[in-house]
Amino acid sequence: MPNESLDRFAKSKLDKLIAHGLRRSIVDTHRIDAVNIRRNGRDLVSFCCNDYLGLTHHPAVKAASAAAVEKFGAGAGASRLITGNHDLYTELEVKLARLKGTEAACVFGSGYMANSGILPALAGPEDLIVIDELGHASMHMGARASRARIETFAHNDPDDLAEVLCRARCDAGTCLVVTEGVFSMDGDRAPLPGLAAVAEQHEAWLMVDDAHGFGILGDGRGSVFDFEPPPSIPLQMGTLSKAAGVYGAFLCASTPVVELMKNRARSLVYTTGLPPSVVAGAIVAVDLIASDTERRARPMSHAHTFCDTVGLAPPQSPIVPVIVGDEAAALDASSALEEAGFLVTPIRPPTVPAGTSRLRITFTADHSDEQVEGLANALKRLLSQEMIARPAVKG
Repeated sequence: MPNESLDRFAKSKLDKLIAHGLRRSIVDTHRIDAVNIRRNGRDLVSFCCNDYLGLTHHPAVKAASAAAVEKFGAGAGASRLITGNHDLYTELEVKLARLKGTEAACVFGSGYMANSGILPALAGPEDLIVIDELGHASMHMGARASRARIETFAHNDPDDLAEVLCRARCDAGTCLVVTEGVFSMDGDRAPLPGLAAVAEQHEAWLMVDDAHGFGILGDGRGSVFDFEPPPSIPLQMGTLSKAAGVYGAFLCASTPVVELMKNRARSLVYTTGLPPSVVAGAIVAVDLIASDTERRARPMSHAHTFCDTVGLAPPQSPIVPVIVGDEAAALDASSALEEAGFLVTPIRPPTVPAGTSRLRITFTADHSDEQVEGLANALKRLLSQEMIARPAVKG
């Protein structure tokens, strides 16, 4: 029977994951507020969420979302190109473009959808896309969908990017260079001025996925604006699901580029628009990002305190990775922290390269000083008990 062969196929794949310690399960999690969660009957303090500013539970964001449901209904009802483009979209896109200093903005359904739609809209079989070797999976998905030639360059290395472009650029039509502003698994920042200079020298368009920098760095405007002067980046992508606390993503660019997205980005054209409640919440969140200086500063302050207490290298973002190496050791360390009352999920291949399994710790504006200190002391105990090797100790 066809169904039996399908089940055998699925089971064989799952058995291989189990054999390599890579089988995952989705666990019901009740987020009581921005940092406190209930899981498997236990109350825990979460240090693995991307809600950097705590806006998922901000009263003004929730109120705007609830009001939009009453006024516009629960869903958009259609693609944006049909009847799903409610007038909240325009307000949000104007605010995003103003914050990022571009002519226009285009909102997508998610970060994955943005990257998988933007790249094929800008490149084709005769073109070249060059991606940082640690770039997010959605970048590679979008690049493959474009059918362009794909190359990678060494992580955060403008010199290697120049070598790749010297070798591969001459045979291509258009060329895109794609990187992250803050890398989601390592928390390090891209050297955007150097990358921008190399891209310009080789007549390539630089696209920055700033999912984890937007709302935190550069006065909330993102990684590009953490440099002085800010480099010229023609394609600034970001998400609304992390610091903004809601859902969706955006591309900030020139008016012609944004209009092209609304006509040619398949992940925008062939999908239902975001619910009005999500867009309404995002509008308020963007206003808070622009205005609440103290809230923006707290995640980085907590990260610095944590790293200083544990003896780790200074953080570049609110993401602090503790590289364990072995998958089983990462699972054991996560379990030990959970016993101490802290949720820090282990990150394993294929999300990160083999041999680099880790605890990925994230800090938010709503964590208290006592919670940060408690996690630091719990991790120090693991280090002293040699449950995990001491990583990246500062000198």
